[in-house]
Amino acid sequence: MDMDKECFTLMYRTFMRPHLEYAIQVWPPYKRRDIDCLEKVQRRATKLVKGLKNCSCEVRLTKLGLTTLGERRRRGDLIEA
Repeated sequence: MDMDKECFTLMYRTFMRPHLEYAIQVWPPYKRRDIDCLEKVQRRATKLVKGLKNCSCEVRLTKLGLTTLGERRRRGDLIEA
């Protein structure tokens, strides 16, 4: 199942990212395995976009206008502070 960029980003931002970031400021993942598990979901999801399957994760995120979940956690922590 391949999606275009606009459809994917809309679905990702609406349905997936809220689940991946739920209560992240209250309970941030600090163990490497927990962080890797969350990032793996994001990496796997971005492979659904047509034409980006064989690109590296950084390239996929850049082309989709997304950031890693770690960067979003860092940003959220700075906003909280």
